[in-house]
Amino acid sequence: MDVNQAKQEHLLALKVMRLTKPTLFTNLPVTCEDRDLPGDLFAQLMREDPSTIKGAETLMLGEMLTLPQNFGNIFLGETFSSYISVHNDSNQVVKDILVKADLQTSSQRLNLSASNSAVAELKPECCIDDVIHHEVKEIGTHILVCAVSYTSQFGEKLYFRKFFKFQVLKPLDVKTKFYNAESDLSSVTDEVFLEAQIQNITTSPMFMEKVSLEPSMMYNVTELNSVACGDQGESTFGKMSYLQPMDTRQYLYCLKPKPEYAEKAGVIKGVTVIGKLDIVWKTNLGERGRLQTSQLQRMAPGYGDIRLSLEVIPDTVNLEEPFGIVCKITNCSERTMDLVMEMCNTRSIHWCGISGRQLGKLSPAASLSLPLTVFSSEQGLQSISGLRLTDTFLKRTYEYDDIAQVCVVCPFMSNEC
Repeated sequence: MDVNQAKQEHLLALKVMRLTKPTLFTNLPVTCEDRDLPGDLFAQLMREDPSTIKGAETLMLGEMLTLPQNFGNIFLGETFSSYISVHNDSNQVVKDILVKADLQTSSQRLNLSASNSAVAELKPECCIDDVIHHEVKEIGTHILVCAVSYTSQFGEKLYFRKFFKFQVLKPLDVKTKFYNAESDLSSVTDEVFLEAQIQNITTSPMFMEKVSLEPSMMYNVTELNSVACGDQGESTFGKMSYLQPMDTRQYLYCLKPKPEYAEKAGVIKGVTVIGKLDIVWKTNLGERGRLQTSQLQRMAPGYGDIRLSLEVIPDTVNLEEPFGIVCKITNCSERTMDLVMEMCNTRSIHWCGISGRQLGKLSPAASLSLPLTVFSSEQGLQSISGLRLTDTFLKRTYEYDDIAQVCVVCPFMSNEC
């Protein structure tokens, strides 16, 4: 801390100290072989050293604790704790003592004082103690401003301040990526997969207590960071979830639109808010830190004026044997459409029914389900293609290829796709 000393002598003395947990004592073991000149002398001295671990004297990490020797580093998301003491160094009684502690950041000024009431009097060699706590939520320069006002026994009002400057560093580097998937054919909007890459950019290991995604009101979230193991899931990172300095870990989440939003094609358009990450970790001897990201946003995929998806389709069908599918047509535009459907055969896919039939008017954000019959003339994995929709109002045509895939097998052969 940088301390600006007061220019005049005061009856009271102000001391400010940061409160941190102690660290494990480390020593430098000195060893040699038995045939060397010192023989067993170094080993005997280490066994007699009270700071070493019995039976593991050659380890650098001891079993004793040491008090912090410097201010140390403060990281974003940690709790800054400070001890403030005002001591009466004079030989007279001081009255109406008021101690105020403010934290000045680049954007705001916070009052951290536990009490704003003045102490009636302070006798010689007595002190006023206070402990303040603040969860650091900003990166950059912070200034702790401690102000003391009091009245001497002669009625003179006195006042002084001290400034303590410290830097707040960034503990984690968080990067996110979004992936769209067509995993739910009954939904107008796709599932979204979020990959979060978290890197420890401090100089000490972290215990990752929790990394979760708090979704927005439009989505439900499923965490994909565990594997099934009996009745309970086991984390993919093992039982001891430590993140070493400069190491990176990847977390995966699946977000699915809620039914009330998934059925409305016009609701989820453009940039949508996904949610925010909530990260909780512990360092050293259990010092806890917490970091929440800002709201994550992604660009929703565009489907044009009309979206055609499949609600029902079999996984496997027989060769040259008709099978049924159910198509879902959704009006994603802001105008009413009058649709006509045409079914065009391809080299392997053949449609059954009347092509060019009227589907009627479809309002904005509305959808309809349409059962169709089709068969394949070739084996293997075949793509359902050849559907064409025409809006008679604007004379605009929309063609759909590779809508879905189906495995076609011959019932008289044992070959599989």
